[in-house]
Amino acid sequence: MTIIKEPITRFHLRQIAQERFGDLVKVAVDIEQEIMALGGELHIDEEVFLIEEAGSKGENVWGINLYPDEKGENFIEFDSMINIKPNFGNRTRGVDNNKIKNKITDIVNKLIK
Repeated sequence: MTIIKEPITRFHLRQIAQERFGDLVKVAVDIEQEIMALGGELHIDEEVFLIEEAGSKGENVWGINLYPDEKGENFIEFDSMINIKPNFGNRTRGVDNNKIKNKITDIVNKLIK
């Protein structure tokens, strides 16, 4: 697993996808620090990695899937078990709060070129 603080290319993202799942990369995004962990088998592994290695707080970490060969809305899928945060108003695997969803999208667009 890797913590991404500086931009990486879609080519690099595609390589990571091929090493794991073929067409997708599981990613945990810290919306407070604006960093991401990727390359894990499960979103929870990446969340724990961010907490232990970067001091992230669980309530700020959201799980997504990235599809390197897709563009537009199909590039990011907001679907992860770590997104179920009833104490923070999110009761689904998606991201129900549009402000948080937009923040995640902005971070991804900043870190994936």
